[in-house]
Amino acid sequence: MEKMNMRTPDFVDDNIAKIAELFPNCVTEAEDGKKAIDFDLLRQELSAQLVEGPQERYRLDWPGKREALVTANTPITKTLRPCREESLDFDTTENLFIEGDNLEALKLLQETYLGKIKMIYIDPPYNTGNDFIYDDNYSIRKAEYEQGTGQRDEEGSRLIANLESNGRFHSDWVSFMFSRLKLAKHLLSDDGLIFLSIGPEEVSNLKKIMDEIFGEANYRNAIAIKRGAKSVQAQFETWDKLGTAFEYLLLYSKSSTFRFPKMERKLDEEKPGGWNNHWRGTDRPTMRYEIFGITPDSGQWRWSKERSVIAIENYQRLLDEIGKTEDNVTQEEIDAWYEKQNQDIDLLRLSSLGKPEHYIPPTGTTLLNDVWFHIASGGSAIVKQLMGFKAFDNPKPVDLLKQICEFFSNDAVILDFFAGSATTAHAAMQLNAEDGGNRKFIMIQLPEVCDEKSEAFKAGYKTIAEIAKERIRRAGKKIKDENALNAPNLDIGFRVLKVDSSNMKDIFYRPDEIDQSQMEMFTDNIEEGRTAEDLLFQVLLDWGVDLTLPVTKETVSGQEVFFVDENALAACFADDGEITEDFCKELAQKVPLRVVFRDSGFKDDSVRINVEQIFKLMSPHTEVKSL
Repeated sequence: MEKMNMRTPDFVDDNIAKIAELFPNCVTEAEDGKKAIDFDLLRQELSAQLVEGPQERYRLDWPGKREALVTANTPITKTLRPCREESLDFDTTENLFIEGDNLEALKLLQETYLGKIKMIYIDPPYNTGNDFIYDDNYSIRKAEYEQGTGQRDEEGSRLIANLESNGRFHSDWVSFMFSRLKLAKHLLSDDGLIFLSIGPEEVSNLKKIMDEIFGEANYRNAIAIKRGAKSVQAQFETWDKLGTAFEYLLLYSKSSTFRFPKMERKLDEEKPGGWNNHWRGTDRPTMRYEIFGITPDSGQWRWSKERSVIAIENYQRLLDEIGKTEDNVTQEEIDAWYEKQNQDIDLLRLSSLGKPEHYIPPTGTTLLNDVWFHIASGGSAIVKQLMGFKAFDNPKPVDLLKQICEFFSNDAVILDFFAGSATTAHAAMQLNAEDGGNRKFIMIQLPEVCDEKSEAFKAGYKTIAEIAKERIRRAGKKIKDENALNAPNLDIGFRVLKVDSSNMKDIFYRPDEIDQSQMEMFTDNIEEGRTAEDLLFQVLLDWGVDLTLPVTKETVSGQEVFFVDENALAACFADDGEITEDFCKELAQKVPLRVVFRDSGFKDDSVRINVEQIFKLMSPHTEVKSL
């Protein structure tokens, strides 16, 4: 029976396999006997010129780039353990809160959410010289490296201060971001977008990273976001630079052909009607014709001749109906007449300067552009109101994330792997309440320890992750209370999953390294203290099954069985020979798509051998595996 893999994908092996399909002659063997790529030969295959030695080329490079690539590609043997006591509506919610190192969390999500995330938003450390970043220094024993497990050293996930005095100040930050963004790209759908908040300190480097990972053709905008103006030099008579009153929101797509919908934003006050030049510079000879005795020599009129002629007639009708002439009609009278019409009507006239111009109706909206100063800076007040204390220094405004969410349909899956104060989750729930949507969120946050002097620590919150979860609980309750009538079924819950070591002992991954003195480890390959639900979620990860699907428990022939989304997966982790052929036959009658058993649970070798045949006969489409 096939065993579950129980480790994240190995992108190196996948990439080698893809190259081997195109250039089989470029595949060779490494010292350890595994397949490798002859890069000199591959370079020649991809060039029409004779390749001799390294060539200079335009690229982003920094000390540690190769290590960052290895960090992104190295598989890990960790898991996500469910935490019901910290969750809200665990059994029914479709939202996730993942607590742990976001690099590891992104690796663990690769199978399940590959190409399924519509929107990613992140607010990473800006690298101001006072930020903390994750230490991605993997200490891997040779045997572990050869097996591709990618385990950290005994200190686990750590935060390190990235000070300006550090000789690798920019390099460490770029490496830190590069590996995470490379993994994030795999998760984004073909029609997905990623938004990245960043300050002036690293905006140029972040754009270069994104250009390399996502491609320059997928760069869309650098959006200006208002923030509180800061200038530490205000007390001086001379400055070395101006104060900063805005930051950046970089926008990239997964595909260069993807087009998002035209978007508008509300104006503070309705804009009155006006007139615009009817000529434009685009050179289309077929759109050059006579109106008002004028035929342009170049460029074009904005509308077809038929539409323009009707618009001229409409304007004359307007003058006749209100009893005015072109010389004495006011803009207010034109707007008032237009608003009484039951349909949109084109108007075209000759200006006082003798140029054709068409009418622009009054409006309360304007097209959205790359300056978002209509969104008030700062989100501290909302968080303080919810939590009762100043929980974060610079949380993002809810309105900013609502604006971002409006780029997508109202059923999008949204990922934020620098969740911080969980503004993204708050915004998704608020929008769902307002428009009846079903947006789902995945928040990832490291359990970063709160400063003991902070208000949060004094209020009883030990980590940033604890504050974020509590904010979601309180924001969700407030939103649901305020929208009880129009959104009674609003999903304000979340499943808490925590990054942890694998549920499987080392024997599962490296059986060849166990000697005779350690034979007792073969009796059970599951770590002590792990529950059946722990095992279930690692199986879901390994099989790529949605982590938010409903899970139920049933008793089949006296054994506890988990059923995921009715029959998407059935899992029985019974131990000590409790799985019999009669049990397997009864389970097969339910025709699940996938079934997994604990290897030590079979009554004997005969049952282990026969179970696959039982399912082939009774439920031929069921995939059967064991732990």
